[in-house]
Amino acid sequence: MDNNQPIIVKRVTRKEAGHHGGSWKIAFADFAVAMMAFFLVMWLVTVATPEQLRNISGYFNDPVGFSEGGSPFAIDLGGSPAVAPERTLNKTEDPEDQQLIDEDSARQLADQVERQDMEALLQELQNQIDNEPVLQRFKDQILIEITQDGLRIQIVDAENRPMFSSGSAQLQPYFEDILLSLSDTIAKVNKKISISGHTDAQPFVGRRGYGNWELSSERANAARRTLLAAGYPEQQVARVVGYADSALFDRDDPLSPTNRRIDIVVLNRHAEEQMLEGVEAAGAQAPDEPVVPESEQSEPEPAEPAVELPVEPEEPQESAPVEQPASTEPARERRLNLFENAEPIRRLQQ
Repeated sequence: MDNNQPIIVKRVTRKEAGHHGGSWKIAFADFAVAMMAFFLVMWLVTVATPEQLRNISGYFNDPVGFSEGGSPFAIDLGGSPAVAPERTLNKTEDPEDQQLIDEDSARQLADQVERQDMEALLQELQNQIDNEPVLQRFKDQILIEITQDGLRIQIVDAENRPMFSSGSAQLQPYFEDILLSLSDTIAKVNKKISISGHTDAQPFVGRRGYGNWELSSERANAARRTLLAAGYPEQQVARVVGYADSALFDRDDPLSPTNRRIDIVVLNRHAEEQMLEGVEAAGAQAPDEPVVPESEQSEPEPAEPAVELPVEPEEPQESAPVEQPASTEPARERRLNLFENAEPIRRLQQ
């Protein structure tokens, strides 16, 4: 029997899998962002203060009113909109208080920078003393330290190497070399200096009316002249003073050679301000007019009587007031006594 049914042949074509579109990357990115936000929140909670935590809690409990905090924003960066400017986490500060805080901070910063400059100058001077042959020989006579007034450089006398000739303000040549070598380094800091001279307790008997006070002052001034000759700016010299033996370096031995020294202090800002205030205070207390000694003051002229009474022509005139000598009390005003002569009184009663 013939089979007339058509024969159907099915051919299966195998193709490779197509591209998925990368939707999984979006999901993974969202997951990564969520994890980053989670760890960021955990870090903020760890470093936040208790007050900040209360403010954040109040915001999430009542985002609209937010009565617990001071701002309708969970994190206030100081740029809140003008919807409620009076409600902000930032406390309103007085401009004057803020200015005082800024001035104090600026002063503290300036003091810190100034101290760093002083320490750098000390280190540079120490390196110079260690490296320069001229200063190496006298490094045991050069003492450098930082004090409350600034950087102090003390050049002390030695028993066999005095800085000055005995009893005079003439510098020894090696002492001039020390000052010439140090002047360039000190001038690098734009600060004023104070130069002071000191002696030991041995009284000076060379000249009449000349003692350790005059000697120490002249030695300090000689050191100043040497610094100026080396090129040190004259306007940076604030004070030159002599202390004689009133500030001994070695109090246990007043006659020690180390008491004979020259001090050069690079003044800091506080010391310079105190020195200027002292000068201004002294100038304010000075009298406007020169004070004349009592011996040179002229004797006051006797004042005329304020009232004169009529006197009869035949009546004898009263004698003029006698001027008192300079050694006694000042002359007093002579006043007319009505009871000395009864005739004017009788005339007035008529």
